[in-house]
Amino acid sequence: MSEAREKGLEIFREIFGDEMARGVEEHGRSSTEFGKEQSNWSLEWAFGSVWGRDGLQRKLRSCAVLGMLIGQGQSEEIKYHTIMGMANGLSRQELEEIFYTAIPYAGFPAANTAKAAMLEAFGEMEKASRG
Repeated sequence: MSEAREKGLEIFREIFGDEMARGVEEHGRSSTEFGKEQSNWSLEWAFGSVWGRDGLQRKLRSCAVLGMLIGQGQSEEIKYHTIMGMANGLSRQELEEIFYTAIPYAGFPAANTAKAAMLEAFGEMEKASRG
């Protein structure tokens, strides 16, 4: 296992937990699963090489990524990165400010998509914290 992949797996595990990390790792090792290389690249490149860099605190990196995802209208990724942002130290209020800041730049339709995804993420986190 490369150093970047090990670091990426460690970061992924810290943020999403053992079960999701195991799933991504197993998917990347599969010889038959469709898109297995995406799992490998996510661990090695996105999490290991990019999220593992020292140039920004994870909290700030989460702000940047969420802004880009809101601009692209990527609801599923916004949901995951909202959860990730909270794991990286963002508060719900800070996430709301990121959302508000994106509106004049990304527009109301993208903001509506983001709002729905963020509320879904908050709901999932609340449900998980209850049991």
